[in-house]
Amino acid sequence: MKILRFIDSQGRVRLGEPAEQGWARLYRGELFGDLELTDERARVAKRLAPVDPPNVFAIGLNYRRHAAESGMVLPKAPVIFLKATTSVAAPGAPIILPKSAPDEVDYEVELAMIVGRTAKNVSAYDALDYLLGFTCANDVTARDCQRRIDKQWARAKSFDTFCPLGPVVVTPDEIDPDSAQLRTILNGQVMQESDTGDMIFGCRELVQYLSHQFTLLPGTVICTGTPSGVGFARRPPVYLRDGDEVTVEVDRIGRLTNTVVKE
Repeated sequence: MKILRFIDSQGRVRLGEPAEQGWARLYRGELFGDLELTDERARVAKRLAPVDPPNVFAIGLNYRRHAAESGMVLPKAPVIFLKATTSVAAPGAPIILPKSAPDEVDYEVELAMIVGRTAKNVSAYDALDYLLGFTCANDVTARDCQRRIDKQWARAKSFDTFCPLGPVVVTPDEIDPDSAQLRTILNGQVMQESDTGDMIFGCRELVQYLSHQFTLLPGTVICTGTPSGVGFARRPPVYLRDGDEVTVEVDRIGRLTNTVVKE
């Protein structure tokens, strides 16, 4: 099942299955309840982020080759950080280069999980049963704040628009999170290309681990880490600039494209 959250031509928030360009076949029901596909269609006036999350958890250094390019040792447990919920952005929305830190803003393609029901102290075996599904995320990061100025990650990861999500949610029965291909395309050039098989901690392990630290509420987003090829590790570094177009994609989910603008 693919679930698109959107605003229709009458300004209503709707849930639908993507149909022909600009249209969706509507679901009846609730996002975190039972959904039934109908024959009714609606025009997609504006795509929305798949959820309005109560929390956005993210995992650092979760790909072996990314840890290597960052000059870091492999972590023994998941490295957890939070992104502000106000950083969430919709497909097609601009990524805004903030006035206070515009120069070293980086892209990060990620497979994101969306929690579908309250999870606390769950097992890895049962972990995927607690998910609504998967979507694409761009864990945008101000590297100067992260690495030199603040020397921690909160501000660097949480500027407004620094967490684009979408374009749809794909339910767990339609994707294997252990072998998903993902990539970043910047102005038509592939910058990151890998698969989730390079993860240090897989999706089931992450849900298990996080649920033993926190209560995972419905709608919680879990960004699972980024592969190698990020901008700061390139020589010379490549950062996002005004006018850029950045696409992150995960096979079987789709492409999430955002333009970059100055504040």
